[in-house]
Amino acid sequence: MFTYLSNVDGTTIHVHEWAPAAEPRGIVQISHGMGEHAARYAHLAQTLAAAGFAVYADDHRGHGHSIAGSAGDLGQGGWNGLVEDMVQLSAVARERHPGLPLVLVGHSLGSFASQQYILDHSADLAGVALSGTTALDALLPHMLAADPGGSVLAALNAPFEPARTQFDWLSRDEAQVDAYIGDPWCGFDLSPQALSELFSSAALWADSSSVRPDLPIYVFVGEHDPVNGGLAFSTILVQRYRDSGHADVTYQTYPEARHEILNETNRDEVEANLLAWINRVV
Repeated sequence: MFTYLSNVDGTTIHVHEWAPAAEPRGIVQISHGMGEHAARYAHLAQTLAAAGFAVYADDHRGHGHSIAGSAGDLGQGGWNGLVEDMVQLSAVARERHPGLPLVLVGHSLGSFASQQYILDHSADLAGVALSGTTALDALLPHMLAADPGGSVLAALNAPFEPARTQFDWLSRDEAQVDAYIGDPWCGFDLSPQALSELFSSAALWADSSSVRPDLPIYVFVGEHDPVNGGLAFSTILVQRYRDSGHADVTYQTYPEARHEILNETNRDEVEANLLAWINRVV
């Protein structure tokens, strides 16, 4: 693990890294979701490193080792800061591995940050993969109508009630759900200010005309993920990219899978398909 100081406000950002046994043939940057941390992606990172990729994953500000105050507090203007931290990490990775292609993989909140990242920085990437993602501006009215004042994460469990836990929406794999619940760095919402900044930014991502048209985009989601509303909102996202002239958009859906498809019962299949796509774009 190493750290860097955010160019935005000097926040210390902690980065996990996984190195391949030989010289890397590409770089993969992982952007984790809300209320979790980058170490949860060790299985995927090890798979990618074994395939020859240098892998980097930061604990976003307000998460994991990068928590400076309260969990979920991103600081003033912290949502944009989180995205800029990712851009800065990409620069660090490219400096360490000059000339190698860089693929960005974002899950959930990390996929929203990735949607914003590519608006201005798509030229820096060989491809972007979005997991557990959605058209957030389309989902938001439904979330607010369902539970306007409660926990964002807990509200997503409604389709699975009565449920074993309040996080059954994450995965069909009970061991993975229990590990999430037992992790002190998991299960929290962003601060009200950070959520407001996130939701306010969502409408901006609907216009992807500034994203270079040949950027390979991979959207991979679970059919029963409440974040995509039974695939309705992830389909909107994919169609927006296609309507904007992006010809290389792959839409991979997994029947009956829930939100954390990288921690699902068919995780090996999900990882293999992601790796195959990464191999193609690099």
